[in-house]
Amino acid sequence: MTSSEHLNDRSSASASAGVLDVDLSAIRANYRLLQARLAGARCAGVVKADAYGLGAAYVAPVLHAEGCRDFFVAHLDEALTLRPLLPADSTLYVLNGLAGDAVRECALSGVVPVLNSADQLAAWRAEAGRLGRVLPAVVQIDTGMSRLGLAPRDVEALARDGLAFAGLDIRFLMSHLACADEPAHPANAEQLAAFRAGHAALAAHPAFARAGRCLANSSGIFLGRDYHFDMARPGAALYGINPQPGSGNPMQAVVRLSARVIQTRAIPQGAHVGYGYTFEAPTPARVATLAVGYADGWLRSLSGRGAAWLDGHRLPILGRVSMDSVCVDISALPEGLVGTDTRVELIGDRQGVDDVATAAGTIGYEILTSLGHRYRRIYRGAALPS
Repeated sequence: MTSSEHLNDRSSASASAGVLDVDLSAIRANYRLLQARLAGARCAGVVKADAYGLGAAYVAPVLHAEGCRDFFVAHLDEALTLRPLLPADSTLYVLNGLAGDAVRECALSGVVPVLNSADQLAAWRAEAGRLGRVLPAVVQIDTGMSRLGLAPRDVEALARDGLAFAGLDIRFLMSHLACADEPAHPANAEQLAAFRAGHAALAAHPAFARAGRCLANSSGIFLGRDYHFDMARPGAALYGINPQPGSGNPMQAVVRLSARVIQTRAIPQGAHVGYGYTFEAPTPARVATLAVGYADGWLRSLSGRGAAWLDGHRLPILGRVSMDSVCVDISALPEGLVGTDTRVELIGDRQGVDDVATAAGTIGYEILTSLGHRYRRIYRGAALPS
């Protein structure tokens, strides 16, 4: 469909936990901004974890419409789900590499694994031999994060082995930055040097004659051209998360979230609110209960710290966030302004994803990926799948 608004289900706002509004045109604008900063390098899109919880079936096609051709997911199942939704000129990469029982399925699907270990490399090489054809791959090296990728000693050994990459078409050498959101952190320069050293060790191998290099994530793009190489793979910045914490956010906001009021009440001084009686009213107050809780990704760590907003007024959370509900203080609002089914802002103009994350003591990534499936979802701003 090509309308500017699309609902992903038939639920009404009053029958759900709330409304999650995703602006696909903002995602497209964010992609354009990132691609412009990369100059000649390609800009991929990370759409793992269902596009950070926002719906990869909607996000990936609009990224493709904006010119993205390279899509990264974490697991093969994610790639197989997306494959039919993207044109044939798209390439899907699996960051976690090969699962032992899915090597054949990966090869037959045309999905490109990121090979993170000598064992994964050997399995993919063996599969190329069994199929009698060249298989594409990305090779990841560990440059200091100690999470995924070939260790330096493995890189050196493979560089000396003329058959190490037999039957493989190495598309990219990649690594991952651990501290790119802290521009002054010495790890950035250290990892850049380690990445260059790893590439230098492998560059003479025939398998890497045409291989590109890929290092920068969202924040890495903002570290400058030294980090851009041939392709970058932003994720969080596409979805409006600030890639430069502590500085102004150059990305457009993508998400708006509202919750409905399901009950209001007046409580006297000394009354308690929520589990554990962790809040005791110091004065008489008016309280609204919202139909959202930690089962909807409104994290329990927001208890006594987070807030909702209505009419320019901050409505502090009182007591603990429950599984399906949370209470907020509406004492500052005029009498009668809030009633059953009134909608209040959780993410929007008054507080963005990063603001909520700060209140919860976490990062925007966790906020977005925690938003559940009980919201009525609205997708706006681009041609959408039917």
